[in-house]
Amino acid sequence: MTDLAALSAAELTSGYASGDFTPLDVLEAVEARAHAMQPRLNPFCRFDPEGARTAAAASLQRWRAGRPYGALDGVPVSVKDMILTAGMATLKGSKTVDPAGPWTEDAPSVARLRGAGAVIFGKTTTTEFGGSPFSTSPLTGPTNNAWNAAYGNCGSSMGAAAQIAGGAGPLALANDAAGSIRMPASFGGCFGIKPTYGLVANHPPSAAGNLGHVGPMSWTVADAAAMLSVIAGPDPRDPDALPPQFAALIDEPIASVRGLRIAYSRGLGIRDPEAEVAAAVDAAAIVFEELGATVEEVDPDLSGLFAAYDVLRICNRAAGILVLPAEERAKLDPVVARVAEMAERFTVSDYVNAIAERQRLKRVMLEFHSRYDILLTPTMAVLPHRQGIQQAPGDMHWYEMNGEVWAPYTFAFNMTQQPAANVVCGLTGPDSREAPGLPIGLQIVAAPFQDALVLNAAAAFEAARPVRRPVFAEVAA
Repeated sequence: MTDLAALSAAELTSGYASGDFTPLDVLEAVEARAHAMQPRLNPFCRFDPEGARTAAAASLQRWRAGRPYGALDGVPVSVKDMILTAGMATLKGSKTVDPAGPWTEDAPSVARLRGAGAVIFGKTTTTEFGGSPFSTSPLTGPTNNAWNAAYGNCGSSMGAAAQIAGGAGPLALANDAAGSIRMPASFGGCFGIKPTYGLVANHPPSAAGNLGHVGPMSWTVADAAAMLSVIAGPDPRDPDALPPQFAALIDEPIASVRGLRIAYSRGLGIRDPEAEVAAAVDAAAIVFEELGATVEEVDPDLSGLFAAYDVLRICNRAAGILVLPAEERAKLDPVVARVAEMAERFTVSDYVNAIAERQRLKRVMLEFHSRYDILLTPTMAVLPHRQGIQQAPGDMHWYEMNGEVWAPYTFAFNMTQQPAANVVCGLTGPDSREAPGLPIGLQIVAAPFQDALVLNAAAAFEAARPVRRPVFAEVAA
């Protein structure tokens, strides 16, 4: 029997065209899967059954008339609870946001999904204001890993990762200001891409300023490519949005890296990953050589990255927290609230210097990509964390936990605004220091507006080293 909830978007639209099943059939299967996994994984914070059914019914009529809108017509899509969605509250994982709304506005990416006929059925959980690396929020509690529910998904798109890996629909809309698409995609075991900054219009602005990008998470690379083509484009509400960048987009990835010049950096010159991660990404780099690329081990010069990123992230996030009344700030996750205190040590000069350093890093990476088409790195330096890990009192840096630099590879490319993706490159083995069968992620990075190149490379790796999805019976057990 076909598992409609776990089919790819391409498989769904093929089935709609042939009449094997309908968007209403698929919506029913996805909603059933979502509700079944909710008690164990907690990927969702709210649903819109009436709105989703109306959208699915309209899609059915278009398919029957032979006039579908395109590759996402009738395809179920979730939206992260950081992104405005008309008809559903966007509470950002926080008790400080009034659920009463009104919730009448779609973010640009959500509006484009609706315009393409996608069926938006629910909102996925997030850490509070996207400001914590832990897989929990004060509002919704912990969200667990679909591969092993004793583990978290790391980062604010935690619900989207659990949804996709658990097989409750093929696509999730998410955002990323330090790695919040790629980090949960790595720990949670799915595909996700942070596009070139400005490729996808964003409104309202990210709490992290222009560090924040909007992009897709999915099981297959092809589904993410189709979604990115839909959501890309300008919107008058976002002054940073770019005119259409057709060369950056690709409807169907070409699964080839033959002839590409690829740089492989095991640790970005920052820190080496732990042994099991290193072994998995070393093996992944060899796959690219086997596929016909030239691979050279080399580190870009990212000196100055940490200090500049700290200033920009902390000051941007603190601005949103400091406007809250004292009684509302008392409701915040302490990890999130701490940035308001940390921001007090920075001066205007620090902020201006951080912007200048960011520009230098952009120039460094542009020169780097004049020599290399793609950069490969680990997505995470460590294996997935067990759920419930706590941050010790004191300063909280996104990339550091209890004195360990554990997530140093993703935020560099928010600073440089390049496209970067995570693809699962292996699973922990029977002798792992953590549980066996947990995902390990490979990060694929390219120059700005080379999003299609990232997607092609990810598709080539996906075809060469497919990963078995978690069996839903095991996810729900």
